[in-house]
Amino acid sequence: MDGDKVEESNLNSQNYRMEDIGKPKSEALKEYLLRINPEAHITLVNKYIDEDNVEALVKDHDAAINSLVFRSDIPFVFDGWCQKYNIPVIHPYNLGWGGLAFVVTPAGPQLKDFYDKWENFEINFIEHVINYFKTWGQPKPWIEHIVTRYKDEKDTLPPPQLPVASWIAAGLCVNLLFCIATGQRTKIYPKFYLSSIIGDMN
Repeated sequence: MDGDKVEESNLNSQNYRMEDIGKPKSEALKEYLLRINPEAHITLVNKYIDEDNVEALVKDHDAAINSLVFRSDIPFVFDGWCQKYNIPVIHPYNLGWGGLAFVVTPAGPQLKDFYDKWENFEINFIEHVINYFKTWGQPKPWIEHIVTRYKDEKDTLPPPQLPVASWIAAGLCVNLLFCIATGQRTKIYPKFYLSSIIGDMN
């Protein structure tokens, strides 16, 4: 589901091609996925998620992936409806050179329990990740560098993204969906999964 159209700036981090520019994102992605598997059952909704449609969208599902941008409180609203309908939610993040994901369960802590304002939620959570690794003596300077540079920007910009992290985050989502579908245990928010070769000294 997406109400956006493909732009050239999407090509460095999202699964679109030059010929998709100008097409609705949801339609272009469905076409791509059906080329991979023509028998896949895909429902696309060429709209943005908002307060009026979110309940109807989530209520009949077993799991959800919340990749909504924090431009409003809609990511909180999305998770609130999932909690009501007993749906676990996966949250993926593109960190440039690494992927991050966490799982919010209906009975566990919710996004608002960590930080109850949508403004700067993503930055605050990434700083939580940075502090977690510092506490355990495993600092992640590359993430600190990204956050510092981002906070120093004078303009309002979306967080920086690279395709390598999109693939990593997508892989984390698929793995977590498999675990949820098969009843395997996962870490629960605010615990998280981080994957990157940056800073791996083994």
